[in-house]
Amino acid sequence: MLCRGRFEGRSNVNRFVRSALAPASYALVATACLNAPALAHPHIFAEASLEVVVAADATLESLRHVWRFDDLFSSTVLLEFDANSDLVLSHEELEAVASVIHESLGEFDYFQFVSADGKSVEMRTPDRIVALFDDHQLTILFESGPASPLPLQGKLEFGVYDPTFYTAIDFYQDENLTVSNLPETCTTQVVRPDPDEAIAMNQQSLTDAFFNDPMGVDYSKLFATRLELNCPTKGVKS
Repeated sequence: MLCRGRFEGRSNVNRFVRSALAPASYALVATACLNAPALAHPHIFAEASLEVVVAADATLESLRHVWRFDDLFSSTVLLEFDANSDLVLSHEELEAVASVIHESLGEFDYFQFVSADGKSVEMRTPDRIVALFDDHQLTILFESGPASPLPLQGKLEFGVYDPTFYTAIDFYQDENLTVSNLPETCTTQVVRPDPDEAIAMNQQSLTDAFFNDPMGVDYSKLFATRLELNCPTKGVKS
């Protein structure tokens, strides 16, 4: 299990970012995904927004994330981090929440994925995560940028997903996926894959990949809502 040591007692928060699935468990997930995708379901839910920020030189500057968690998970966090039992999370207690999530999500690249013409793009570790607790719900905010300069050329894809299926990061409206400073020559599209179609289109490759490398099969990415940017390969107009 991840997040041992000083995070040992934070069981529910740890499960939020846990990927301790044995090969047998991966086989169950594979069966559920390939035969009955509805059987693989999350336990934690968050309403998300993602802002893709473009720099003045038409390169990717950063991704800005906001996740607002469901009432049940939020109440669990309140109970586990409310050290003085006053049913309020103080600044120090929220800092503890943010610290646990920051360290734990690092194991999963912060649930974010970026690709350029089908190739994964490495992203920097966020400097920090900010945790807020309002109206009985936990919200976290963080910002990340590419590890190397990334020009807006060709097809770029941005999304958020939990590879363990434990957490559902949902963009309820297309307007929750936005681009700031989008060059006029680029177009955007929000893609919401149909699970049945995604499985049908990828079933053979998924089956082969699972038996060759069961720990490397990433089923949840197939179902993740994503934002696509299409830009001329020579960049923006001069």
